[in-house]
Amino acid sequence: MWSPEAVGLMLGMGALAGLIAGLFGIGGGMILVPVVLWVLQIQGDAGSAHAQHLAVGTSFAVMVFTSFASAYAQYRKQAIEWPVFRSMAPGMILGVAAGAQMARYLPNSGMQIFFACFAAVLALRTLLGIRPSNMRSLPGRRTLFGMGGLFGILSSWVGIGGGSLVIPYLSACHVSMHRTVATSAALGWPIALTGALGYWLAGLTSGAVLPEGSAGFIYLPAVLVLSAATVLFAPIGVRLAHKLPAGRLKTGFGILLLLIAAKMLWQVFR
Repeated sequence: MWSPEAVGLMLGMGALAGLIAGLFGIGGGMILVPVVLWVLQIQGDAGSAHAQHLAVGTSFAVMVFTSFASAYAQYRKQAIEWPVFRSMAPGMILGVAAGAQMARYLPNSGMQIFFACFAAVLALRTLLGIRPSNMRSLPGRRTLFGMGGLFGILSSWVGIGGGSLVIPYLSACHVSMHRTVATSAALGWPIALTGALGYWLAGLTSGAVLPEGSAGFIYLPAVLVLSAATVLFAPIGVRLAHKLPAGRLKTGFGILLLLIAAKMLWQVFR
């Protein structure tokens, strides 16, 4: 059983993930995946060969609720670029579905190293202010569909809503930051839903012995606690994003990602 302190910490981390999801149009998976691994450690299941798969699948399940709350708040502010959404969403859905099925053949430690390195790269880009070279304008629907597919595959392996990839890409295409964040939030919901279904199915067909309370590669008790907090705080993050400068928050987020990456790499190579 979880102690009250453990539940309180989970609620706090879920609130932080929801706040960040609303602020930056991302799913919050960078926070949720390590938290779920920590929960599995409490339960004595962190050494399972499928711990990372459970963490990613659970993260997607939580993001189904988080991203919906964030996207709905952005919809009410009429900030979403719907033509971009309609072009990228189908590709992202196909990419996430394919990536979730491929993930069960990837080694647990390999997924953890990939996640940690991915988080470290994003952290350094945020802290150093690195931006991709600007493109002339938004590409055509086929290119957006293809980029959506690529982002979907990568998102499915890392357990994120895709915003960490979508936001730099759309910003480079001269979409305003305000509308980029909103569109990324909207794209996060179909990614999360597809990822959750994919990891649920992959876990059911894997033949793996999973912890009690699991549905495929989704740990339902963690979904219940974390999603309760993220849904409450994601709209708050959206309101802050439309009112406050995000420079210091981005720096703090970059430092947090760097610490998470360092901790996960230490656990893998320990």
